[in-house]
Amino acid sequence: MARYSFDPFAYVTPPELLGAAGTDAPVIIIGAGPIGLAAAVDLATRGVASVILDDNNVVSVGSRAICWAKRTLEIFDRLGIADRMLAKGVTWKVGRVYRGDQEIYSFDLLPEDGHKFPAFINLQQYYVEQYLIERCADFPDLIDLRFKNKVVDVAQQDGHVTVRIETPDGIYQLHGQYLLSCDGASSQVRRQFGLEFDGRHFEERFLIADVEMEADFPSERWFWFTPNFHPGQSALLHKQPDNIYRIDLQLGPDANIEEEKKPENVIPRIEKIVGGRPFTLDWISIYSFNCRRIERFVHERVIFVGDSAHVVSPFGARGGNGGIHDVDNLCWKLAAIIRGEASVELLQSYDEERVHGADENIRNSSWTSRFMSPDGAVDMAFRNAVLGLAVDHPFARRLVNAGRLSLPCSQEASSLPSADVDLFDVPMRSGIACLDAPVMSAAGRDWLLRQLGDGFTLLIIGNALPQADREFSDDLVVIRVGAGGFADCEGKVEARYGRGVYLIRPDQHVAARWKDPDVEQVRAALRQTQKLILA
Repeated sequence: MARYSFDPFAYVTPPELLGAAGTDAPVIIIGAGPIGLAAAVDLATRGVASVILDDNNVVSVGSRAICWAKRTLEIFDRLGIADRMLAKGVTWKVGRVYRGDQEIYSFDLLPEDGHKFPAFINLQQYYVEQYLIERCADFPDLIDLRFKNKVVDVAQQDGHVTVRIETPDGIYQLHGQYLLSCDGASSQVRRQFGLEFDGRHFEERFLIADVEMEADFPSERWFWFTPNFHPGQSALLHKQPDNIYRIDLQLGPDANIEEEKKPENVIPRIEKIVGGRPFTLDWISIYSFNCRRIERFVHERVIFVGDSAHVVSPFGARGGNGGIHDVDNLCWKLAAIIRGEASVELLQSYDEERVHGADENIRNSSWTSRFMSPDGAVDMAFRNAVLGLAVDHPFARRLVNAGRLSLPCSQEASSLPSADVDLFDVPMRSGIACLDAPVMSAAGRDWLLRQLGDGFTLLIIGNALPQADREFSDDLVVIRVGAGGFADCEGKVEARYGRGVYLIRPDQHVAARWKDPDVEQVRAALRQTQKLILA
């Protein structure tokens, strides 16, 4: 199978350099990686225009972020590319953990059916960027994607942002209402603003090798502590599309980066893992990592999103997924502000909620890093004891940490969600992302999450609030399951939500829930959840 073709995108001279009037975009986005592109598409679906600026003209070289979690796929579904990702990606949900050559245990990340998307797919970042770039083309009047446009300066004044941009044809300026810094862990914008990451740097070095080979390995995540083929260290193997396998090898903090990257040193390591199978090296990288973030993500009209705001280790798939969760949280709020429906104060809830999400990811990632690279004799003794007990004792398996895999964080501590009015004995509660479930209508079988609108939604399961369509039609999308609405064709909706009423935010998080509310209770919760929405 042919490898991915990294064809450059065309550079087009900006109209500002051709004598045209300067472009004033509501939103300027720096960075055409998955985060910046997803933000542009999300805003476009809400009618908000943006200009994306990138100093490169090709998708990311190397697989980079490859593990895309179920919640992230649900967000990509709303953005219009998830079906393509699912068709191309490698679906998996089983992970296996080894000590030496002995399997300690395995786990299933999605043992229950009734979800549109799997627990994870593996898909190289360059495919995700390609699909998003092609999706941007569906919004020619709302997304202006400019390659080989390097931002050299950002300034804020008089209620707008001014950006100076360098191109092959010269320098020009853009003005915008807001700027999204989606330019990654080495963000030029963050450096210009003098914002420092706070957290921990890990000296441990790891080798990534993307290997092209024919193999019959199952679509699973394999992680080894101290394998015989790589004594004293750890290793990870993932299957990707196009017969590409991701292999991560721990090297130790004193590894010589330039020496370890040489193919003549990489190839013998790979041969020990894959045996006599022929293979070809596709991409090699060596990295160390940080678990850090900046203090605040919102700086007046400049907003930091993804790796420009927070970084974690790659073990646990929390980097790319966390960035897409940032986009999901931010864009409905920013669109409401730009449309004049919300106060600028609403942005503070992005800062509050996604700092909380970043801290959760950093905490889990730091635990993983300490378990993989014990710091001193005590940590090493603890790890060895846990690994030894995990073979026969299930309780110890919960302590093994080979990467606590990405999950959507709860917003229960946020100032926006309303508290539960009544508690249900079901998985759903205020502050967490909605669970999907199959539903049926006259048009056929569908999925619950696809029915939730771009605004606030009132989800009613059962017979509550018969007057809801009349009372809330101007404020909310009203979705019913049962009682003349969608059929709960497999019983999964009631099992996951119970019978009652849910107020759901535009990012598909539960804002409030009741068993049998009256109209005023719902209106009061909507006012509380929309407390920053202008009348």
